[in-house]
Amino acid sequence: MIPERHAPALYALFRIVVGFLFMCIGTQKLFGWFGGQQADLLSLQGAAGIVETFGGLLVMLGLATRQAAFIASGEMAVAFWYIHVILNVAGAEGVMRLVPLMNGGERATFYCFTFLFIAAQGPGMCSVDNLIKQRK
Repeated sequence: MIPERHAPALYALFRIVVGFLFMCIGTQKLFGWFGGQQADLLSLQGAAGIVETFGGLLVMLGLATRQAAFIASGEMAVAFWYIHVILNVAGAEGVMRLVPLMNGGERATFYCFTFLFIAAQGPGMCSVDNLIKQRK
């Protein structure tokens, strides 16, 4: 069992890694990096790429963390409901359209609630937000 005194450092690591991974997903859409296909900036995918790239970067750095995480959480909620339930990209039938494992929306669901947690928790240690707060 990990002692509770390590919780702040582990949370900071969690926030940094989640932000980095989300940023990487965004750069796939914006720049075609990491094997992704570049999206048109004026498309829904392009807008998602902007939120994911810059939202992920802000969360990773711990800058405007709560706001960036809240926006990222909302974007993932929209992705789940619009892409995976309404458009039903995985072709799930009936009530199974609502089940993330059946509609392909497990990553959107995971990120939605992860960013909601980060928005509630705040930046934590090793963040630009805390550096700014300490200098005041």
